[in-house]
Amino acid sequence: MAITQTATTSFKVEVLQGVHNFGPTSPDTFRVALYTSAATIGAGTTVYATSGEVVGAGYAAGGRVLTISTFPSSGTNASGIGTAYVSFSNVSWPNSTLTARGALIYNASKGNRAVAVLDFGADKTTSTDTFSIIFPTPDANNAIVRIS
Repeated sequence: MAITQTATTSFKVEVLQGVHNFGPTSPDTFRVALYTSAATIGAGTTVYATSGEVVGAGYAAGGRVLTISTFPSSGTNASGIGTAYVSFSNVSWPNSTLTARGALIYNASKGNRAVAVLDFGADKTTSTDTFSIIFPTPDANNAIVRIS
């Protein structure tokens, strides 16, 4: 089993097809679900699935709704390449007891289509504590969703 951090290939195609709306006017509903090391998610993931999803106190299947913190913006990355990006507010599961290795961001408004996979690099565990995902700085170099 493996979790590979990436924007999913299906998401890249769907952006060109105009499927996902990250804009400030009636944006789609995006969610983030947590996964154990038993999950296999990566570039080929096309939709949210429960296989390998975390089970634990304080966590419900499907994860949490994400709030868009930075609507589509653009800038120049460190390599001098124009980059479009979007980001989300940090999200947490208070009073949780769980172990997660990664996460899947998906579009609940569009048939639960996969957007991006997050790999935490190792199992992260809480025991009656708050599990948080802290998103990186929303800019052309670091935003969680970037197109260069």
